[in-house]
Amino acid sequence: MQTVTAVAHRGDPYRFRENTIDSLRSALDQGADAVEVDVRLTRDGVPVLLHDDTLQRLWGVDRPLRALSAEEVRGLTAGGVPALAEALAATGDSRVLVDLCGRVDRRCVERVLDVVRQSGARDRVYYCAGAEAMLAVRAADPAAEIALTWTSLAPPRPALLAAIRPRWLNYRFSLVTRDLAAHVHRTGHLLSTWTPDTRRSMRRLLTLGADSITTNRVDLLHALRAEGS
Repeated sequence: MQTVTAVAHRGDPYRFRENTIDSLRSALDQGADAVEVDVRLTRDGVPVLLHDDTLQRLWGVDRPLRALSAEEVRGLTAGGVPALAEALAATGDSRVLVDLCGRVDRRCVERVLDVVRQSGARDRVYYCAGAEAMLAVRAADPAAEIALTWTSLAPPRPALLAAIRPRWLNYRFSLVTRDLAAHVHRTGHLLSTWTPDTRRSMRRLLTLGADSITTNRVDLLHALRAEGS
């Protein structure tokens, strides 16, 4: 079984609330090589960790994030929603995959990249999202490491790949076949997948040649890797 990058999806959400500092630290303790976090901007332009566009599902507050300042978010969640800068500090030297959620424009990308630079984390942070967001990242940082999220079996156009220059192609795990994996590797990219949570699904992806697996069960993936080492 080949070496695969184990990426913890929103941290360790089976043990702690997703996208929180405790969840990220737990994932690293469970053997994650990297943690994936969802990032959005508050009303005043602070990048924070939240997947949804409101606080309702996780925090029981039916307020849209874009209408709240960072200080208001902190008060409504008792500090539970960390700023990206806090998350980068809490993860030490570990890799962080930043998923740019929601409406991503130039302002959003610039604010996120500014925080990454100010945190001294450029060498360990990489980015994922769809083509529009990744084009914005590439325009803002020619050296950024990118995992282009792709949701179709039709391959990305060569012109798009040339513009974005991703290192990874990031597919939902159910789309991955042997032919798709071979095509990704033939084009010179690494294959990233999300989010299998069963032993069977993970084993299938390892057999097919996935280079990275993003999962909610990073402890299970870590154990499978140990079995195959």
